Amino acid sequence: MNDTSPPSAAGGRIMLVGLGPGSHEHLTARARAAIAEADTVIGYVTYIRLVAELLEGKEVIKKSMTEELDRAIEAFERARQGRKVALISSGDAGVYGMAGPTFEVLFQAGWTPESGIEVEIIPGASALNTCAALVGAPLTHDFCAISLSDLLTPWPTIARRLDAVAAADFVVALYNPKSGRRTGQIVEARRLFLRHRRPDTPVAIVKSAYRPKQRIEFTTLEKMTECDIGMLSTVLIGNSNTFVRHGLMVTPRGYRNKYDVESGATHSGEQAGRSLSTGLTGWLASLRASGLGAAALAAEHRLPEDYIAALLAEAPTPADTGEAAA
Repeated sequence: MNDTSPPSAAGGRIMLVGLGPGSHEHLTARARAAIAEADTVIGYVTYIRLVAELLEGKEVIKKSMTEELDRAIEAFERARQGRKVALISSGDAGVYGMAGPTFEVLFQAGWTPESGIEVEIIPGASALNTCAALVGAPLTHDFCAISLSDLLTPWPTIARRLDAVAAADFVVALYNPKSGRRTGQIVEARRLFLRHRRPDTPVAIVKSAYRPKQRIEFTTLEKMTECDIGMLSTVLIGNSNTFVRHGLMVTPRGYRNKYDVESGATHSGEQAGRSLSTGLTGWLASLRASGLGAAALAAEHRLPEDYIAALLAEAPTPADTGEAAA
């Protein structure tokens, strides 16, 4: 796209539509309506195929896997002509989808929200949601997503992120884990995780969630690279508390730290609706009462020494000491 002049006020519209996992029962009402409203539908050929029965009478533009910018440029050009465009992504358009590249193209062309071309992002369930729903409740506690695709992101950047989240004990959803040409990335991800996680850490691999060729496999961190993993797979790696029972992968939220799960009563020293005794306030008090230096405490809690030193140097607040405010 060589024309970088601001877009005309043609009344065009770009709808960035998340299709969810691809099954029609998981397509939101708004996503379905947006496709119905559109004059033009643009997307990766596989995504077009997922909604083919909804496209009768529309201009359909199919693009290849690596032509994301071309899709965004086509959408922009049609919108400048006053057309309503549905630019579709599987999952959610804002999660490794078309929302980002579309805004890059628009901003490069001088677009603003007042330019006469309306942009709407229509959310859909991303792979981490849909795959998690199929295997149990693996994302009930803190989690993150990392793409193993190094087509646009340098591998050292990806490796640093993998190492950091593995050490921080996040549940992790790996997107784009492996393709015909990219086979080593999942091997290296496993190597980095094994530096911090037990070999028997639960792993679930979901391929083509909610589509005809859906496949679910439970395995362990040690053995996950022996499984069938491809570009249509999402790999869910549990944290140190995640378990698999009766074919369900579950990550506890932490209720057992405060409550007797059978009776619902709080444990001694805990209060319902209040921070744990080992929460921020209680933890700060224990640091100051320990008599240990920053280096020893940093090693014990696996936190940066300068962070611990700053906490120890601060004057305790009434909340830290448990005293009532004046």
